[in-house]
Amino acid sequence: MADRQRKPLRTIARPFVADGPSGVSIRDRLKGLSADDEKVLRTIGEHMGRLASADLARRCRDGLEHSTDTWAARKRELTAESSSRWAGSVTSNMHDQWGLSRRAQWQHLVSLDAGIRTMRHRLSLPVGEKGSRGAPGGYRSKLEWFVKTRRLAILESAYERVRAEREAGRVSVVRGGRRLLKQRHNLAAANRTPEQWRSEWEAARWFLTADGESCKRFGNETIRVSPDGDVSIKLPAPLAELANAKNGRYVLAAKVSFPHRGDEWRDRIEANRAVAYRIHYNAASGRWYLDASWTRKDLPVIPLDALRAGGVVGVDTNADHLAAWRLDQHGNPMGAPRRFDYDLSGSATHRDAQLRHALTRLLHWSKQTGAQAIAIEDLDFTDSKTREKHGRKKRFRQLISGIPTGKLRARLLSMCAEAGIGVIAVDPAYTSMWGAEHWQKPLTTPQRPASRHEVASVAIGRRALGHRIRRRTAPPRQHQSDAGGHRTAQARPGDRGREGNRPLVPGSRTRSVRAGRGTNAVDQNAQDRSVRSAEHVQLLLRL
Repeated sequence: MADRQRKPLRTIARPFVADGPSGVSIRDRLKGLSADDEKVLRTIGEHMGRLASADLARRCRDGLEHSTDTWAARKRELTAESSSRWAGSVTSNMHDQWGLSRRAQWQHLVSLDAGIRTMRHRLSLPVGEKGSRGAPGGYRSKLEWFVKTRRLAILESAYERVRAEREAGRVSVVRGGRRLLKQRHNLAAANRTPEQWRSEWEAARWFLTADGESCKRFGNETIRVSPDGDVSIKLPAPLAELANAKNGRYVLAAKVSFPHRGDEWRDRIEANRAVAYRIHYNAASGRWYLDASWTRKDLPVIPLDALRAGGVVGVDTNADHLAAWRLDQHGNPMGAPRRFDYDLSGSATHRDAQLRHALTRLLHWSKQTGAQAIAIEDLDFTDSKTREKHGRKKRFRQLISGIPTGKLRARLLSMCAEAGIGVIAVDPAYTSMWGAEHWQKPLTTPQRPASRHEVASVAIGRRALGHRIRRRTAPPRQHQSDAGGHRTAQARPGDRGREGNRPLVPGSRTRSVRAGRGTNAVDQNAQDRSVRSAEHVQLLLRL
């Protein structure tokens, strides 16, 4: 049987400098709220939440027929029941929510298409046929083949339904979150009582968000926070009787200080630059919070060559740890590798804290090494987590799903921007395979073996620096002379010491005198040879 042709290597994308975060968001707790303050906040949230739900429903009905005229009509209707600024915040946020659902719908369509194509390929193969390199094989039994035909019909039906909805501009949106909505049908598994679920559901559907405005006092007219921490809210028109200050405003008894990035926030509001605010309630803990956010447009753009000059730290992302290794500008590993563990089990808050802690240790170590950039893979497992592609490899699918690709990259970009470290994204193709092939054996010592993840970080770092992953170029093809052409490993013109003597390698070279031990070990003209060097001939002619 003839050997199958090897799958051709795909094109490797060029490394690039990842863009930093486009905005900043900080949070502080509203402490010391009175009973009247909480009552007013609940009333405003319920009133604006009802208007936001109605506006989102209308935006979904407009679908692809949405235009500036329909947007203006929606805003005019909301202005009569709130204010022009409240109406602007509601319409912009609901439009963003519709766009987010539209993008999620497209990703779902792509996932269905990938599953259908994989299943059609496997069903076309004979039962029991093994897969080739990079392609899955046939199903194991006739029963499994029959079950997959039924599942293929289900996926095709779902694909046609989602495609028809997308072409018509219809999306599925749940104000308050689909996860919380589904918990209503199984409160015992969610460990919640009906009263607890109802309080969380209502709080999630409140709307207390105000967009920032430049050249306005303290950057926001609807929810205004002074440099001293006083919080005042412009009440909607139907709730004007609740005001406790002039001009229809309500001043809260609580004050905020924003311990994190408070100085930057204070500089913005004192300059009357736009700052958006959001007040939300955590029903589980019974606490109120205030979020402040703004866009950043003054981030410096560092060229790729400048980041490479000081070397990089290659980072390999895994399901339970980050493997990192420091490389100099020539692509050589320096020092020992580092491992930063995290545990992504438990609640979302715990997972986020574990990720931040691991990245904090990574950034501190990177700054100690003097590296100016961190190299990381540009990972996206959207098409690789389906059971249609990996079949019964449930543990492998769970492993891929456990790797925090999107969250880690977003968190790393924001933290590196504050630490002054650049992020270089590279193509993840073949990094683990080629790293193990070319670097695992040379970097393994009797005291410490190099793991596959550690050598993958070396491959990532070399790709970010613009070097090939393999250790060295090919040796001379015939012998130690240049009979087969110039040697492939030559010093570059700008390298220091390239015209000097070769280093003396210890060890026996002859039977009488060891290498580097002779009287004229470095002087080639003192040896017994028929041809003198060109420098020696020129010296004799001068004499």
